[in-house]
This record gives sequence, structure tokens and C-alpha cells, in this order.
Amino acid sequence: MRALLCSALFASACATSPKAEDRAVPTPQPPVAKPTLGYPESKQGSVVDDYHGTKIADPYRWLEEPSAPDTRGWIEQQNRLTFGYLDKLPARARWNARITELNDYERYSPPVRRGSWFFYTHNDGLQNQAVFWKMQGETGKPEVLLDPNTLSKDGTVAVSGIAYTDDGNTMAYALSAAGSDWVEWHVRDVKSGKDATDLIKWSKFSGASFTKDGKAFFYSRYPEPKAGQALEDANYYHQLWLHRLGTPQEKDELVFEDKDHKTRGFGGGVSDDGKYLVISVWEGTDRRTRLYYKELGKKGAQVVRLIDSFDAAYAYVGNHGATFFVQTDRDAPRGRLIAVDLARPEPKAWRDLIPEQADKLETVHYVGNGFLTHRLHQAAAEVTFHAESGKKLRDISLPAIGDVDGFDGRPAEMETFYSFASFTTPSTIYKLDLKTGASTLFRQPKLKFDPTAFETRQVMYRSKDGTEIPMFLVGKKGFSATQGGPGELATYLYGYGGFNISLSPSFSSKIIAWVERGYIYAQPSLRGGGEFGEAWHQAGMLDKKQTVFDDFAAAAQWLIKEGYTRPERLAISGRSNGGLLVGASITQHPELFGAALAGVGVMDMLRFHKFTIGHAWTSEYGSSDNAKDFPVLQRYSPLHNIKAGGHYPPTLVVTGDHDDRVVPAHSFKFAAALQHAQAAPAPVLIRIDVATGHGSGKPLKKQIEEAADSFAFLAHALGVE
Repeated sequence: MRALLCSALFASACATSPKAEDRAVPTPQPPVAKPTLGYPESKQGSVVDDYHGTKIADPYRWLEEPSAPDTRGWIEQQNRLTFGYLDKLPARARWNARITELNDYERYSPPVRRGSWFFYTHNDGLQNQAVFWKMQGETGKPEVLLDPNTLSKDGTVAVSGIAYTDDGNTMAYALSAAGSDWVEWHVRDVKSGKDATDLIKWSKFSGASFTKDGKAFFYSRYPEPKAGQALEDANYYHQLWLHRLGTPQEKDELVFEDKDHKTRGFGGGVSDDGKYLVISVWEGTDRRTRLYYKELGKKGAQVVRLIDSFDAAYAYVGNHGATFFVQTDRDAPRGRLIAVDLARPEPKAWRDLIPEQADKLETVHYVGNGFLTHRLHQAAAEVTFHAESGKKLRDISLPAIGDVDGFDGRPAEMETFYSFASFTTPSTIYKLDLKTGASTLFRQPKLKFDPTAFETRQVMYRSKDGTEIPMFLVGKKGFSATQGGPGELATYLYGYGGFNISLSPSFSSKIIAWVERGYIYAQPSLRGGGEFGEAWHQAGMLDKKQTVFDDFAAAAQWLIKEGYTRPERLAISGRSNGGLLVGASITQHPELFGAALAGVGVMDMLRFHKFTIGHAWTSEYGSSDNAKDFPVLQRYSPLHNIKAGGHYPPTLVVTGDHDDRVVPAHSFKFAAALQHAQAAPAPVLIRIDVATGHGSGKPLKKQIEEAADSFAFLAHALGVE
């Protein structure tokens, strides 16, 4: 599971927090100014919580019940207002048409080889979901293996996980409906394309891994939730199970659980040689993990707790006999690769294969009898190939500043496939010869724009505390701060800054639609992310979370100071943890931005841990249950820092009514409170997508519609239509 703004110029937003008794939030008063849009009434309840002696009102608690009649009525009214507003924007149809056109190109994933079979996904352009294909050999005739578009009329059923047997003759695949994290596993015969009767329910945050003989697979699940509470109830007591093909789920074997630690999760994978079940143990989103294993061919073998200290991140990469290759950040914040002998597993016996280097180690792949490493240099990808001894053999040349994915393969296979993408070039597939290091173009999409018409730059700016932060800028070739006059460039500033997640250059058709109009896209590498290793991550988490908002504000201020844009032309955007970033930014610096787009954000920092997997984020944020964490969270929680009579920028809040990652109550409550407090004429709207979740598996049509609505809203707010 890694796996998603307080400026020195504005001292009032950085004032020392008042005493606890002065921080009590009273029952909300009527809005200072009457709303100009006729916002739907959001009734206010009388709920007040006591946090360590501080009373906090929660007038919109009722919106936490997504299926309640009052909430459904509120959703309908808000969507009626929002879509009525968007319908009147003259550029909305043009944005939709152009983003649709830009998305109409073939997309492939890097092929995966199992036995004599090659598997890959393909989207012909505007299909809601990518189709899974099979072929015998690299040049065999492609045939459809699984088309998710046939599973629902609106494309809201998606494949969220897939696994193949070693010979490639059987696959397990997980289906998610309406964007939920809950999945159901099915089994399909690859040759015939027919499904078996196997059905696995109540699985979440799980892959599947087949045994060497292909007769069973391991998966993870939670206990079945209470009826009607699947999208809200907290998820505890993750378990690792073994399913034997052809048997009902009731006959599955419980492999591992931990009844003493209800928030821990488990993922099981079978080693390439089939000898071991390797168990990764995680707790929340904490990057620190544990590593266990079980010998599969040994009768009565028990789970061995190989690395059980929970002091660092440990990721199994592969093994050669009884030697495990493990990627870790123990004593190496930017990552290293070590060898662990199962006969001598104590840390003093570990051997460094690839020591820590100046650039952050993202991933390691054990293929070609060696190791392919993917590092980040200033947030962009670099790839090198090493012998099994760890000795560097060669650099793998990449086309430009961008990012890579793929590199699947077995240890003895001497070729692999990968994809390369940049801000202005979508995924192109290459075949890599590991003997020579040569990459051969395998599949390249035909586009309806010219990638050479744009350029990407990386600049450095200083944050509030003097730390230098890199930021990518994307625009038309030759763009400059004086283009169109100083401060006139409409700028889309996007950020995340959390959970050790790295924001690298990646392609998005909607960004092309933005920059081809002469606008600018900006993406800073905020602290809290993983671009520069664990120290960078820790600098923006827990009681240092404010640093992330400071970094984001400083990016905005740099863009303004350098003459690229001005507040009236500056839009900000983020999703999930990035939605929290946007919410905190507009409540701390409302005067700094001309428009805001907050997607599926964590807005109630005092109650996020009460729902679904929210408890997992306490390792990143802390918890209001803790007296030490509470004042930190209260100081930046977007919901709790909205001020009555405030002048907030035009804001569009986006969520899905089936989001069971960041439950939509976050967005509901934030939008209701912001509408109530808004004293400026700027609109505060919420767009609530029906039958979608946090984003994964979202149908392309719905993605395009949301992007078009968002950009039409932002362009109108910035006055650049």
C-alpha cells in the first residue's frame, strides 16, 4: 500500500493559534451576504463534539449518511444548480469536443509474457474501459480475452486487478462496480475465454497470486460488512486467504491474520520459483512495512516473520534460492537494494547490492538475471541495469524528460517491455533487450496534435522556510512570462504532496487541451511526496503538514512574481490528498487564487478516520483522538477553517456518490459550509457524479465530461474564454 499554505507574505494566516478555550467553534450564524446563485438550503444540526476540552460544532453531520432521503435530496438540488450553471457556459461544449478528440487515440499497455502467451490491454480511443487481449507469441494473432465494456451499459464496471498462472492458461480478474474499492474475483480459462464458477467476494486492497501449479491463488479480504454499510463502515481485520480453483469461497483456507492489530493489512505473492509465499505486512499508509514468508512445499510450514521490526519500508523484489532481494529505505532515505539470507536474517548479516545514491530509488525489477532500477532525478525517470551482484552494467536511454512503467518478466528472461510517457507525449511502448540495453519501438500511438509544439521546463523556487522546490512548467514552445503581457497567462497549478507519492511527468489529454490555448500548466514537487526519498516525505507529514501548503503557496507566489500570471489568472487543482491541499489553500490564502478545483478531497480532518479505510491515514496525518494531534489538524482542516463572510475564489468541488476511499461526506460538508460562508459573488458549486467512486476504473466518457466541466468552469472564472 503506497499504493494518494501559509505564506510569509500573509502573516494573518500564520498567527499563533489561540488558547484551547478560545478555539471553540460556536454554532454557525447566518451568512453575512445572501448567496447570488440561490444555493440549496443546507440545514444545520446541533451536533457538537468535545475534543480534549474544545467544543467543535458539526452542523452538517447529517450529510455523512449518503443514502438518507435528506442527503439524496440535497445531492439532487446541488447537481441541478451546478449543471444548470455549467450549461450556460458557452465554452463547455468546445472543451468537451476537444478533450474528446484528443482522447481518441489507441492506447496500449506493455505486454506481459506467461508461458507462450502474451497479454496486454488496448483501448481503440474512446472506449470507456481498456480491453484485455491475448496472443500466442509476440507476433501471434491478437484475440479479445476480456472486454469490460460489455459488463455494464455505462462502463461503470471496471477490471481493477488481474493475475495469470505461470503457464498463462488461466487468469483471475477482479471487478469493481461504480468505482468502489470492493472487488469480486472471477476465474477465466484463457484459451476458451470462458469463466469458471469461482467467485470471491469482500476483497479489497488485494491482488491475486497463483501457486506454481496454477491450481489455487492467494488473495486478501475483509470480513463482510453490515448490510447497507459497505460504503461507509470502517474496514478492520484484513486477512490473507488461499482459494482452490473449482471450490466455493466458503471452503477457502485462512492463511494469515492478526487479531491483535485490527488496522494491519496483508498482501501475499508467490515467488517466481514457487517455493515461497511472501507476505507484505502494512499498517495504514505508513511506508514502514514488515516482511514474512511461508515455505509452500514444506508440510506443516508456519509463517516466518523475516523482518518484523516495522522500522522502515521493505519490498520483496525476488529471490535466488534462499536469498531474498529486498528494496528498503532502512538507513537509506532514498532507498537501496539488499540481500537477505533466510538462514541469517539478522540485519547485521544483510548485504548491500545497490547502495543508496543521490537520486531516489522508485522500483527494482528482477529480470534478465539482474536488476532494472527506476530512479527519480529531479522527479523524472532514469533507468539502469545491474548484474545480480549489484554491479552497474549500463544506463537505459530514455527519449526525454518523463516517466516509465512496465519491466515485467521472469528472472531468466532477457527481454522486457516498458512504456514511456511525458507531459506532452502519451505512453509509447518499447521492447528492451537486456543483453545490449537497446530499446526498440514496439507500439506508438497516432495523435491528433503535434507533441513538438510544446515544451517542458523545470524551474526551482524557494518555499517559506528557504527550501528549494522543483516545479515543472508546460506550455507552447517558446512560452515566456511576457507572453500576452506580464501576468496574463492563465495558469493551472496542480499539486498533491503526501503519502510518499511521487508526481512525475505524465500525459493527460486535458492538459494538452489547456496548454494548446496558450495557457500554462505547473506541477511542483511538494514536500510530503516521494520525489526525493523518505526525508522529503517526512518533511510534509503529521505536525509538518503545513509545510506542504507553504510549498504550494510559494509556487503560486513565484509564478506571480516572475510575471507568468496573477491571482485573477491562477487556478489550483488537486485530488484526494491534493483535494485537501486545495481546501487548505483557499481557506488560508483566498486572495491568492482566481479559481479552485477540489477533487474527492479529505476536508474534515477531525473525522476522516471514522470511515472505510480512513483510519489508515493516521500514520500520515495523525488523529483527532490524540490530544497532541488535534490542534495541528484543527489549524489546517479545510472544513474547520472556513470563515463566515469570507471572500473565497470561484470553487468547484468534485466527488462521486460511491467513493468509499474518501467518502463523499467530506466534499458534501465542505461545499455546504463554504456556500453558507461565502460573502463574495464568486460561485461555490459541487459536482456530484452518480455511480462513480474515487477515480479508479472511472469510464472514459465520465472522465471527459468531468474534465470539460472543470476546465469550462476554470476558464470562465479566470476570464479567458
